[in-house]
Amino acid sequence: MTSQTTGTAVTTSIVVEAPIERAFSVFTQDIGSWWPPEHHILQAELADMVFEPRVGGAIYDRGSDGSECRWARVLAYEPPTRVVFSWDISLEWQLETDPDKTSEVEVRFVPETPGRTRVELEHRNIERHGEGWEQMRDAVGSPDGWGVGLGRFRERLSARST
Repeated sequence: MTSQTTGTAVTTSIVVEAPIERAFSVFTQDIGSWWPPEHHILQAELADMVFEPRVGGAIYDRGSDGSECRWARVLAYEPPTRVVFSWDISLEWQLETDPDKTSEVEVRFVPETPGRTRVELEHRNIERHGEGWEQMRDAVGSPDGWGVGLGRFRERLSARST
């Protein structure tokens, strides 16, 4: 995995042993199978994650108590090569309702061979979160941020291919 934090963006990439269609599908529609369950902003324990596979759809968490938190909007959905979603989470790790104060995550899927895909993630426009935005950049760019998430994504794909 390679990661870089520059200015107002965090970029990282990994290579997964999966065809591009499978990598895209697991990343999006099966997001709950790999997303770190401790990375949510619900008050209750995380029970499920939902990715609505269309522009205008949402990514949201469901709590064990039935609560829901819609923390992202799907901005681009281009299977199997690209997805972009908003990051509607504030610097206080609460839901951000002002779209002008949210960042974006773009994920590109690039086939390297028929069974191997490079996944390139860019979390950008982090400065939109306002004063103190650097703490968001540093958090998502840390090994415990996108690093752990993409690591679990790779593990999920490896577990299914063996």
